[in-house]
Amino acid sequence: MIFVSGAGGTVGSELIRQLQAKSIPFQAGYHSADKVAAATERGIEAVTIDFTQPTNLQAELDGCEKLFLLGPNTVDQANLEQNALDAAKSAGVKHIVKQSVMHAQDEAYNMARMHRAVEKSIEASGTAWTFLRPNSFMQNTVTFMGDTIRGENTFYTASGDAGVSIVDVKDIAAVALEVLTAPGHEGHAYTLTGPEALTHDQLAGILTETLGRTITHIDLSPDDYLQGMLASGMPAELAERMLDLERYIREGRPGEVTADIAAVTGRAPRSFGEFARERAATDVWAAAMP
Repeated sequence: MIFVSGAGGTVGSELIRQLQAKSIPFQAGYHSADKVAAATERGIEAVTIDFTQPTNLQAELDGCEKLFLLGPNTVDQANLEQNALDAAKSAGVKHIVKQSVMHAQDEAYNMARMHRAVEKSIEASGTAWTFLRPNSFMQNTVTFMGDTIRGENTFYTASGDAGVSIVDVKDIAAVALEVLTAPGHEGHAYTLTGPEALTHDQLAGILTETLGRTITHIDLSPDDYLQGMLASGMPAELAERMLDLERYIREGRPGEVTADIAAVTGRAPRSFGEFARERAATDVWAAAMP
């Protein structure tokens, strides 16, 4: 049995859709009882999980051989994932597939250091592992930038003119599906990127062409970007973490393009243009009414 933690998140929910489409048995772990109830209504075997309670989590993992591991995006994420690792070991989980971040092995930015600490613990645990290290998600243009794209025809970063090989979550989930269901991926770390590095101005150009109205990218100073995150209610430590990611992007490393998605799935990763056309058809970026 496969256990999917973070089942209500961007990657977890897509992984569940792909598991269902293949009729592969799995159990889904949600951090909300309401989400468990909604998932159960859709025929999903779902449970509520609490990463702060390893003993209870161990009980939920009993009988599961494989774990897709992704903790909640909080300031304490590393400790919570460590709790999940301890629970998985006690429950006899044989293979952990951890969603990490691009270039975690270099520990060159805050999020990488956090995820690498968990990776090291998994490596030392004696449990078989596979690490998925994706670049930033194409879906961020909906989840994080969607409000200002709809309301202002604008989105904001502090990443300058650096290119980023952003990746579709559908491709990340396809890799996760493969490594969870096929042998030979144990002990491997996959860097998951889209097919090309695009600047945020180029992303704005693709959205402009796709939506039929002008979308603009505004590059903020790091301080203005930080103040904007804080004004939105983001906790200061998380805001600093995101600001450090913007710094790393400006330095150019996330422009790397890899062949790992094609190597694992046998299919080339989707382009941002494909993603934009698909999502535009669902009106996720429809202009807000004046």
